[in-house]
Amino acid sequence: MADTKIVVDCSTGEVSEIELTAEEVAQREADAKAAAEAKAQEEAALAAKAAEKAALLSKLGITEEEAALLLG
Repeated sequence: MADTKIVVDCSTGEVSEIELTAEEVAQREADAKAAAEAKAQEEAALAAKAAEKAALLSKLGITEEEAALLLG
């Protein structure tokens, strides 16, 4: 299946399906790669934060619920 885009002319209501140019396909792939990298970085940051939290709770010898009671 070829990569296409939908173009709607609001003044006439005409809907056209147009193939993407090589430049548009390359941009789409670059955007997808950048989004995947950003998501991976975000997930890594969340995992690191969770690990830090777990280490602190372990060091203090309390559970997450006990910490919530102390801070709440």
